[in-house]
Amino acid sequence: MPYPAGGATDTLARMVGAKLQEAWNQTVIVENKPGASGTLGNDLVAKAAPDGLTALMAITAIVQVPALMPKLPYDVARDLQPLSLVASTNSVLVVPPSTPASTLKEFIALVKSQPGKFNYGSYGVGTSSHIQGSLLNLQAGLDLVHVPYKGAAPLLQDLRGGQLSSAIIDMATVSPHLASLKALAVTGAQRNRNLPNTPTFAELGFHSFEPVGWFGLFMPAGVPQPVAKRFADEANRILRLPDVVAKIEQLGMKAGGVPTEEFAKMVRADQQVYAKIIKDTNIRLE
Repeated sequence: MPYPAGGATDTLARMVGAKLQEAWNQTVIVENKPGASGTLGNDLVAKAAPDGLTALMAITAIVQVPALMPKLPYDVARDLQPLSLVASTNSVLVVPPSTPASTLKEFIALVKSQPGKFNYGSYGVGTSSHIQGSLLNLQAGLDLVHVPYKGAAPLLQDLRGGQLSSAIIDMATVSPHLASLKALAVTGAQRNRNLPNTPTFAELGFHSFEPVGWFGLFMPAGVPQPVAKRFADEANRILRLPDVVAKIEQLGMKAGGVPTEEFAKMVRADQQVYAKIIKDTNIRLE
């Protein structure tokens, strides 16, 4: 676990770990190794012995960071193999209820009518919300100022209070607060089932917003295929169990459990999409 204990990623890792332990009657330890935007933990697994005993719970950042930090000590495509999509979640562009705009078209017109007045919040430089906000600025010709936060609580507090003009936040985080915000658009190729009346960015004429946030299991590239497949097959079985699906949905996410090849294709495609966005928007880690 390349992130601290207590977050959604950690919750998912411990959920899968407990089920693996139960199924195989083997001790499964979730070891938190946070630091450097997840790269410390990623590197530890990338360089782990290829014996099938060490797996990584990664998030979308694993395919975003290479374009932000070109001198990583590991190569995602070369050193790690994707095994299982654990869960995924759309992100949603939200604005305070006081904003005189109820659609993305109206919000864009509002921002353009008052240059320099509006901003958008994120969880930090180089995060998905920063990347997607920069992409919206680029494609819509806006001048939304980026305001990075260090967590969801202060971001949401300022957003609801009107000190922040907008933010693109993952559904798992924003779901409990949607009643007090206006949702204008969602990422992904399809609408979110919790926001059936909110269009996707693609429906509104924007591109490269199709990737969703995801959580996935990886192993070192050198792990033999039969060993990796056994792990992936068991993880995917677990992720299709009704009680696991229900718990993941309670977190505001969609359960994974798709074929490994499908997840691997998603990882490769997303890395290419984010690399282009980061280059086009000239995002740099500070």
